[in-house]
Amino acid sequence: MSVSEAVLDPAVKAPLVARPDLAGTKPSLIGLTREEMGAALREQGVPEKQVRMRVSQLWHWLYIRGVSDFDAMTNVAKDMREMLKRRFTIARPEVVEEQISGDGTRKWLLRFPPRGAGRPVEIETVYIPEEGRGTLCISSQVGCSLTCSFCHTGTQKLVRNLTAEEILAQLLLARDRLGDFPDLDVPQGSMIPSSDRKVTNIVMMGMGEPLYNFEAVKTALLIATDGDGLSLSKRRVTLSTSGVVPEIYRTGEEIGVMLAISLHAVRDELRDMLVPINKKYPLKELMEACRAYPSLSNARRITFEYVMLKDVNDSLEDAKELVKLLKGVPAKINLIPFNPWPGTNYQCSDWATIERFADFVNQAGFASPIRTPRGRDILAACGQLKSESERMRKTERMAFEAMMIAGHGEDD
Repeated sequence: MSVSEAVLDPAVKAPLVARPDLAGTKPSLIGLTREEMGAALREQGVPEKQVRMRVSQLWHWLYIRGVSDFDAMTNVAKDMREMLKRRFTIARPEVVEEQISGDGTRKWLLRFPPRGAGRPVEIETVYIPEEGRGTLCISSQVGCSLTCSFCHTGTQKLVRNLTAEEILAQLLLARDRLGDFPDLDVPQGSMIPSSDRKVTNIVMMGMGEPLYNFEAVKTALLIATDGDGLSLSKRRVTLSTSGVVPEIYRTGEEIGVMLAISLHAVRDELRDMLVPINKKYPLKELMEACRAYPSLSNARRITFEYVMLKDVNDSLEDAKELVKLLKGVPAKINLIPFNPWPGTNYQCSDWATIERFADFVNQAGFASPIRTPRGRDILAACGQLKSESERMRKTERMAFEAMMIAGHGEDD
């Protein structure tokens, strides 16, 4: 059996769990702020004097205990549970497929309701285990509108934004599948980090541009980092953007997580081609926003992603310009060997060229690790993420692919 066919059990290629309530007939409590959850309970007749207590109970069961069934909320009165079952859902998304790479990387193809897209939509979420950490790559949109020329995800047109519920559901689903909530078993024979938590870090680097879905991403990440719930450290959460400058300022002020920039070029004329959003927000504006990002220090550096494209951006002159561009910015530069995908015109830089580039940047005082490609055998590596979701008028067949970036955020 090939690695791409390797799954936890034979049923995983079909939908694992029937979720008829995900058709959109019931609102979900997942992804609501405490204030929104309280308002939803008031609308269902919960007495005002009980609302705060009920919200606290629900928050605990959803985000500390990780339950997906109201009947599991044993300290909630039965009549209250019955009302919640009638009016709301806390169901997980449908898992269409689960793949496990030879290096332990996992990729889930998840299905969500249409919500204006014409039919149900699918996105991919990727988990990368390492010795002391487990990093989950989360999608923020179905498809992408940025059309970066080297990224296969960008060849899938934007279908719709994900809701805060759908963004957060990716984290909850992964923790379920990895046995990362109390009373859940860790999968047998899995490559799992040695840390207490199986998901220690999350990165907003899956399908889509997170800052073009700012409000939903903000809500989901504030819930993920809430100290009374999922309780991820903001230093372990990284948001990656191609350079939506106005929302970079908002990210620092309103979310406060770690920042990563998909840079990939050090001259505007080349970046205009590789990352077309550069035409709207050129390098000068992008770097000004980076320098203004709150709490920058050697302990809270910005990560700059740089995909290595043969004879395009990999010269020693490019390395010199990169060092010049980032002068004075606490930064780490992740050098990404290009991951090929069907139909691409780009090639990965030679290994000797990548090492020479990295050595120069390192000697200039910037950490510049060369990322080891992960999950290539299941199309789960950087720039390979793509689902088959399309608007109904589209008829072309889309390949499955996934994007994941590991090594972001702090280890402690």
